[in-house]
Formats: sequence, structure tokens, C-alpha cells
Amino acid sequence: MENIENIKAVYFVGAGGIGMSALVRYFLFKGKSVAGYDRTSTPLTEALIAEGARIHYDENVDLIPADCRDKENTLVIFTPAVPTEHAELAYFRDHGFEIQKRAQVLGTITRSSKGLCVAGTHGKTTTSTMAAHLLYQSHVGCTAFLGGISQNYGTNLLLSKESPYTVIEADEFDRSFHQLSPYMSVITATDPDHLDIYGTREAYLESFEQYTSLIRPGGTLIVHKGIDLRPRVSRDVRLYTYSRHEGDFHAENIRIGSGEIVIDFVAPDTRIDDIHLGVPVSINIENGVAAMALAHLSGSTDEEIRRGMASFRGVERRFDFKIKTDRMVFLSDYAHHPAERALHTRAVRRQENHRRVPTPPIQPHARLLPRVRRQPLPARRSRIARHLPRPRSAYPRRKQRAHLRQPSPGH
Repeated sequence: MENIENIKAVYFVGAGGIGMSALVRYFLFKGKSVAGYDRTSTPLTEALIAEGARIHYDENVDLIPADCRDKENTLVIFTPAVPTEHAELAYFRDHGFEIQKRAQVLGTITRSSKGLCVAGTHGKTTTSTMAAHLLYQSHVGCTAFLGGISQNYGTNLLLSKESPYTVIEADEFDRSFHQLSPYMSVITATDPDHLDIYGTREAYLESFEQYTSLIRPGGTLIVHKGIDLRPRVSRDVRLYTYSRHEGDFHAENIRIGSGEIVIDFVAPDTRIDDIHLGVPVSINIENGVAAMALAHLSGSTDEEIRRGMASFRGVERRFDFKIKTDRMVFLSDYAHHPAERALHTRAVRRQENHRRVPTPPIQPHARLLPRVRRQPLPARRSRIARHLPRPRSAYPRRKQRAHLRQPSPGH
């Protein structure tokens, strides 16, 4: 399937996850007939039903609607959480239907639109959500599939009727980002991660190099200056660099104080002065430079970018302040890579005028525990490893809470 406009019906085997539900809503928005299965009823699945999806909770082939039995016009999307012997999945497989994972569907969407993809070991969720906000509140607009819940919109999905752009967080886990065909892409970092999948640092870096080769002819790659990466882009792909202080896109005249961060954004063909960061933490200077580069190259005006940066409210569990007083700072953050944790800790201490900020040990998802212990740690911080929890199969799987509120369709 090279173009989603050619399908009439979409069936989901496992419709209720936070990522899959975004695709359910996307295809409903596109006017497709949408149906599917999930194991249990939740507020999220009930909300999807209220929005027009036909979802049932019994593993029963007879409950598949008639319009989803036409294999020439039906796309089947499944989650790997569903066992391969699932009766409905087996029906579609045995009858020759086109069956795709979520990552493959996102790849198809990037081939049917202009995909603005943000990849990297860390920073990609905040950067992609920031870029999506900049575009969505501008005259350009965008559709967006995000890796976190936007604080501005209360969802991980933004929808646009008119905009040709789709913002996508490009996840390197399990090489999922190799399914994409970006029109533009940012790469924020290449610190080795997911070594349970890749095995070696060299294999991890090679995966990013292969990803750069997927950028469409006439497209753009924006790489953090100084990272370990040798892009393999085609000749007609524009290549830019960015960072906090140097590169084709960078910040100047950085002012930090009184709970605010104000910067000037410098691009090859413009300069935007006095930009206030809506989430004033120092790591958002670089995240903001990358997001503004994408928005600028996509046609957002200087004033729209300035306004969007000031109104950005962040992402849930990404430098998400829960308490912030003169006596106490408590924040929730998903950072699990040692380099990312060290960066975030420095950012908090810098913001809090270098006063002592205790850093509690992390408790990642059970699937992440083995690889967290295998991450390459700087020698002077190797003591962190002694405080990481050991893998335990007893850890319960923690589900993200269902986010039901959707922004009204944009441009």
C-alpha cells in the first residue's frame, strides 16, 4: 500500500493502545470505515466507539464487519502485543489481506504526505512535539503523531485537513524508523541505546546512517553538530547542522534568569530576536533551535515561530514540573539513558542556581530494565549503576492513562 487514499476500510487487531488509538482517530478523520478488536473495554475504546469506530471485545471472526472482509480495499493493522495465533489475525493472514504494524503505517503516511521526522537517542519527543506546535498554531498547520502527550493539546495526535506536513517521532527501537520516508528530518543525538536490539555501538550508528539514506530526493536533513554520524543522503538532499552555539541554525544572546530563558534564533537566511521559551529549561534551547529550523523551512513566519515558542507548554513526563516552589522542585521525566539523565540533572541545577538537587533512582518499564543496566556509563558516574533496580518479572506493566480530549481539527 503506497497511498492511504486507495483504501476504504481499516481493521485494527488491538485498537485500544495509546499509539494505535491515534491511528484509529486518524483514519476516522480521513473518512475511512474503521473497525477492530481489543481485549477489554476502557474509557479510551469507548471514546473511539463514540467517535465512530466499531470495536468489539470478543475474539470472534464472525464479528468482523462485512466491509472489512474485502481484501482489495481493506488495510489490517495489528499490535505485536496480540499473539500470532489470534483468531481474527489468523483469518486476515490466511485470506491474503495486507497486514501492517503501526510503524509500517506511519511509513505509508510519510509517503502520502511530507513527513517531518525527528530521530535521535534523546530529545526527539520534546523536539517533535515543539515542532508540531509551532506548525499547528501557524498558517502552515500539520498532522502529527507524537511520542508523548502534548501539554498544549492533551493528546499525542494533531489533525489537519489542509496541511501537507505530518510530524512524526522517528523511533529507532527495533529499527522502526527504517519504515519511514522523511521529507525533512532532524537527528538530535546518536548515543548508543537499545543495545538489546542492536548488540553493538557500531550497529546502532549504522542504523542511523541507513535512516539518513531514506530521506526523499529534494528533502532536508538537520543534524546536531558534532554527533557521531556519517549521513548517507542523496546529492539533492540539503544538509544542515544545528546546536546551541554554532551550526547553520543556532542560538545567540542567550539570557537566563528570573525563571525565564530568552534567545535569538539564527538561521542561514533570517534571525528572530527575543524568543521566550515557554518551558524555560536550558535543554530546550537546543530542542527549540531544531524545532524552529523545521518550522522555518516548512514556511512558518518569524512572528509565528516567536509566538509558538512562547506558548509551548511541554510534554507530559518530559521535564514535567509537578511541584516548583522556593523550597522544593519535583519533576517527572522519562529520561532513562545515562547521558540524558546527566544532561537533565545539569539543566535542573543550572535553573535552580546550582543549589543541590537530589536525583532519585529511576524505575523504568520492566522491558527496559536489562538494557538500562547495559548502557555505556561515563567512568566518573559509574556509581549510578549500583543504584539501578535489578530486573524483576514481577514488575507490573504500567499503562499510560487514556487521553480522551482531542484538539479541534486545524488547518
